[in-house]
Amino acid sequence: MADARPVPVALSTASVYPAGTAAAFEYAADLGYDGVEVMVWNDPISQSAKALNALAEHHGLDIVSIHAPTLLLTQRVLGTDAWGKVDRSIELAHAVGAPTVVLHPPFRWQKEYARNFADGVAAREHDSDIVLAVENMFPWAARGQSVQAYLPHWDPVPQPYDHVTVDLSHTATARSDALQMVRDLAERLAHIHLADGMLTTLKDDHLVPGRGTQPCAEVLDHITGSGFAGAVVLEVGTRRRPKERELDLRESLDFARHHLGQAVPVTDVASS
Repeated sequence: MADARPVPVALSTASVYPAGTAAAFEYAADLGYDGVEVMVWNDPISQSAKALNALAEHHGLDIVSIHAPTLLLTQRVLGTDAWGKVDRSIELAHAVGAPTVVLHPPFRWQKEYARNFADGVAAREHDSDIVLAVENMFPWAARGQSVQAYLPHWDPVPQPYDHVTVDLSHTATARSDALQMVRDLAERLAHIHLADGMLTTLKDDHLVPGRGTQPCAEVLDHITGSGFAGAVVLEVGTRRRPKERELDLRESLDFARHHLGQAVPVTDVASS
């Protein structure tokens, strides 16, 4: 029986924001990541298959996933029609050889988009042969109260999605049990955004794994023996610590490799 393939560890281009997509590929290559997840935003390179393929070839990296522009701040990227944005993200994934598109559930004001969201996702997966992994989100806080900002819900576990992305910063914000979510999803877990968060804040922290309250190590240990067939993508915030960006991204990679049971360079073991 063949050994299971190592879980690829990739870097989200969002991890180097506000630096651009090209900078993310350079960091990923220099630090030894296996690939890149491209967050599609107003950087023209993030929207161009030609430019992305050139970067991937130049740096010898795989593009493991495309993150569709379904964030609040990217509502006008790739147009304003919600399904059109998803469809163009699928086309981009095909063009760059990425097997997965990550997308957020609809906002509560996108009622038409939300009405048949699960069916629309399933139909596009069937027709495109691309995994559409819907991401877990969190309730918003307004005037001290919890607000349901997403439809059909921020929690993907009860929803009929075939594939799900679990974000370990979002689980902190939502006060979710991350390890239980991963266990409940079982084979529906297709993708992981590895980061950390603090239960003491209502912010979506995206900390370096190991610096917050989330069971990042336990989740990685679990998927190592679960038959997980997706990718682990580091989606950490470095905007506030630009001088420490390279160190933070290296520490994040070492943490992931260590807890996935993969080799970590001897010189970097102490930082994991």
